[in-house]
Amino acid sequence: MTPQDLAQLIRARRSSLLIDAQREVPRNIVEELCELLTWAPNHKRTWPWHIAVLSGDTRRELGEAISLVMATQGEEDFKVTKARSKYLRSPIVIAVGAAPGDSEQRTAENRYAAAAGIQNLLLGAEAHGLATLWGSPPKGANDAMNAVCQFPATTEVMGLIYVGYPNGVVESPGRPTAQVNWL
Repeated sequence: MTPQDLAQLIRARRSSLLIDAQREVPRNIVEELCELLTWAPNHKRTWPWHIAVLSGDTRRELGEAISLVMATQGEEDFKVTKARSKYLRSPIVIAVGAAPGDSEQRTAENRYAAAAGIQNLLLGAEAHGLATLWGSPPKGANDAMNAVCQFPATTEVMGLIYVGYPNGVVESPGRPTAQVNWL
């Protein structure tokens, strides 16, 4: 791969929910994406990643668990209802969590490693012609997500990644010129 190929891949990647929810992604591709995640930079080699691939009824179970938390928190009814089925919008959802560190600094570094790993996963998915969207974990639902994903209770869920084959195209919104301080 040339530097130009890499730059083109990075610029082509889009957040998209234009996903065919019925078309399965082959397991070997999903395994590759999960493995790419673990190649992110990781300070002190703590290997903080927790990964769960949710498919089938487990996506509905995730939605139910999250919607229960949202209802308990007094969230608006339409948002609670939406949460019940939103994880069915793609054939798989990949949950990514970060383990806590042995200090506040190490915990932050573990989060950074998980975020960098998610970007690796997103770029790998783009290379395979897949559509993805990195969804933010709902506020207050970390314990519920950990339970469904079978993560240790101390895991911080960093993202719920929708993955599937595209059924539409998202146009580039462009980017402003980078503001760089050359010192």
